[in-house]
Amino acid sequence: MNLLLTTIEQGLIYSILAMGVFLSFKILKIPDMTVEGTFPFGAMLTANLLLKGVNPLLVCMICFLLGFIPGLISQGLAIKLKIKPILSGILTMTMLYSINLRINSLPNMPLAGAKKIFDISLTGDAYVDRIIVLLIIVVLIKIILDLFLKTKMGYMLISSGDNESLVKSLGEEPDKYKLIGLGLSNGLVALSGSLFCQSMKVADSQMGAGILVIALASIIIGDSILKKLSIKATTRAIMGAIIYKIIGSLAIKAGLNPFDLKLVNGLILIIFIAYNNTENKLLKNIYKKGAYYVRN
Repeated sequence: MNLLLTTIEQGLIYSILAMGVFLSFKILKIPDMTVEGTFPFGAMLTANLLLKGVNPLLVCMICFLLGFIPGLISQGLAIKLKIKPILSGILTMTMLYSINLRINSLPNMPLAGAKKIFDISLTGDAYVDRIIVLLIIVVLIKIILDLFLKTKMGYMLISSGDNESLVKSLGEEPDKYKLIGLGLSNGLVALSGSLFCQSMKVADSQMGAGILVIALASIIIGDSILKKLSIKATTRAIMGAIIYKIIGSLAIKAGLNPFDLKLVNGLILIIFIAYNNTENKLLKNIYKKGAYYVRN
């Protein structure tokens, strides 16, 4: 039971990461590598502030706000210096590695004795209490993000990823909305890193390694399994993250060596991408055959 609760807990933390990456990859169509530096940035910043006695809730807010900066830098490099977005993300991620080490002067920082956002007793069961806290945070973020995407700024952000010409014809500048989108995306990723740090009770500069694959796997799994249901993309990202963690936990419980987990992560992503591509190809063939019979 504890394994299941821990899996759901981590799935909820990764769901915030997935919603952040959803903004950059799915809405803006930008392959943002910055997140692999922003995730540990949130974790290292959290450790530094918590050990100084800062309120955990305030720490989460600070991480979200400061998480905007890497996204702004990455997209700013792409806009001002005409660097390819994927390269600007890699450059920002690389620079963040040094910054993350500077924050605590150590690559690994345990949170021994520090007060965390999960240090609250609601049911008497620590595992259940952490899940309740995370559920509240995740649902609030989902509601706020869904409402934001329905505003004028949200529509402009979506249009900047789909049709830049339309945005320009409305007298708006797509680059402005890309900056906002990448900032918001990395803010959510930093918040996810902060919560992950508080859950694991340690911050590590290597926490971001492979985190992008986890986010993409969560999004693709959610879309693959739940795309036929009339639910929002943010909900699919949340459910995808939880399902992804359950698959990983089942693999480990079945006897998989934890060292092979990243290999499994990649294979899971490949399997679901292949499934989507095969299904789309099949649907196109059915449509073509149907159109042929209609014409004849």
